[in-house]
Amino acid sequence: MPKSMDRRVFLRKSVNLLGFVGLSLVGCSSANHDSTSTDSQTPSDTTTMNLESQAFDANEMIPSQYTCDGEEISPELHWDAPPTGTQSLALIVDDPDAPGQTFVHWVVYDIPPETRQLPQGIPAQEPLPKGGTQGKNDFGNLGYGGPCPPSGIHRYFFKLYALDRTLKLDAGATKQQLQAAMSGHILANGELIGRYART
Repeated sequence: MPKSMDRRVFLRKSVNLLGFVGLSLVGCSSANHDSTSTDSQTPSDTTTMNLESQAFDANEMIPSQYTCDGEEISPELHWDAPPTGTQSLALIVDDPDAPGQTFVHWVVYDIPPETRQLPQGIPAQEPLPKGGTQGKNDFGNLGYGGPCPPSGIHRYFFKLYALDRTLKLDAGATKQQLQAAMSGHILANGELIGRYART
């Protein structure tokens, strides 16, 4: 075979090899870019806390003494230790089964991080006996407003949040104001669901 032919074959193979290496590097670069992009868009996971009550078990009926048909006092709630870095705790109680929109029954915030319990019958006052501030419920009142469904069985979500800051909201803040202040500061959360129907 002529030397010129050998040279052409050699050059063709070299070009093909360089093209393959170039495509491989582009592929690796794209893969790394996609991975980085995906990681940067993934939110950090929050820890789950265990929230319970001596008044009722999860997904069970709430006794009438905690509702508008009884004394309408707040139930006892307790939880485990929040994660390191927690500066305050917040609580929202609402009813997503209410007609028209989710109905808010209780809003509490700036609960001290060492707190592990809210006793039964928290008064509608400021400040709370052991620290914390109460917001306004959808009855238009400060503090707790008990379940009072117009018909059927409704679910009541008790949601606890561990936050990396104190919020320093004024007394009487709404659920929406609390959620806005908590955004980006939730370290952990817990949930307890109770049910109630008027007889």
